[in-house]
Amino acid sequence: MKELTIGEAARRAGVGIETIRFYERRGLIARPTKPEGRGFRIYSLDEIKRIRFVRQAQQIGFSLHEIQELLTLRADPAADCSAVRAQALAKLDEVRGKVEQLRRIGSALEALIARCPGSGGLEACSILDTLVEPGPPIGADGLLPAIPPKRRRRGRTPGAGRRQRRAG
Repeated sequence: MKELTIGEAARRAGVGIETIRFYERRGLIARPTKPEGRGFRIYSLDEIKRIRFVRQAQQIGFSLHEIQELLTLRADPAADCSAVRAQALAKLDEVRGKVEQLRRIGSALEALIARCPGSGGLEACSILDTLVEPGPPIGADGLLPAIPPKRRRRGRTPGAGRRQRRAG
């Protein structure tokens, strides 16, 4: 087997060197050990396949946490394809929800723009006025869509990562 440095591994996997290092830090791929007497690590073809897996899963919307779950399933000889399918279906539902939310946002923006005179002083800007009104602004389907709060990572409190990095 040809010995692959990080640069060659990155080229073959279609990612940057920093992406490989990031995946290593996140525990998505193992950091190869340096062979004795060498100053660089050697990557295997299996590691390149794993890098491709992670990158392609990211490209279709899986989070790094979800990718770790998929990798765990992939490594479990007792795992069933139905578990992977269930994760893919959950991701599809999430994507469809986001698409619907974006459609509602688009409709609300269209309604705001339609009410705007398009010229004049900012004191008469209906878009700015609508955004500061206490009641719900009118959109195409009645109200502007509520934007859900960002999800927190499991098991973490807000700001915990920043405190840990400063302390370390």
